[in-house]
Amino acid sequence: MSPEQGAWAVRHARDVVEDAVEAGSRPPVPEDPDPVFEVESGAFVTLHKAEALRGCIGRPRPTQPRLEALRGAAVGAATDDPRFPPVGSNELPAITVEVSLLSPPESLETVDPEVLTVGQDGLIVSQEGQSGLLLPQVPVDQGWDAAEFLRATCRKAGFPADCWERPETRVDRFQAQVFAETEPNGPVEPVAMVSTKD
Repeated sequence: MSPEQGAWAVRHARDVVEDAVEAGSRPPVPEDPDPVFEVESGAFVTLHKAEALRGCIGRPRPTQPRLEALRGAAVGAATDDPRFPPVGSNELPAITVEVSLLSPPESLETVDPEVLTVGQDGLIVSQEGQSGLLLPQVPVDQGWDAAEFLRATCRKAGFPADCWERPETRVDRFQAQVFAETEPNGPVEPVAMVSTKD
């Protein structure tokens, strides 16, 4: 996805967030969207306030067009993240919007930290209908190596930290292109994810 397409995705996500917060609705679906947004894909929208997480919801699997996944994630991040109260209209001027556009998840036949690239791979850990997901930027932000990332994703799913070693656990990885506002309602740039650990 080009920087221009990524910037459009972030601006549209902001429009959806603002409508959800201020009017309890969504803006109209754009007519004739770029074909890249008609491809089935997962998407996440992350909101930050003063650099702290304020909401993050997504559609991880490619079960709907990218535009629909983006719009649903934007509403969810603003109103439905169970970790936070809904975003208030007075907060919108301080919110920055980040969009992660996901590749289809692939199941790992061999689960080992050595097969993961921190800053490139995101993870989904699942077992018996329960799952947890962490985006590729999370281990970079936290300074984790691949083993720490696996353990954290297991805990996110509500499982023991070593569950990735168990045969009944499924581990999927995916990649993401990430675009974010550099300041609230400001310019949008691609997010470079560089690991500080081997």
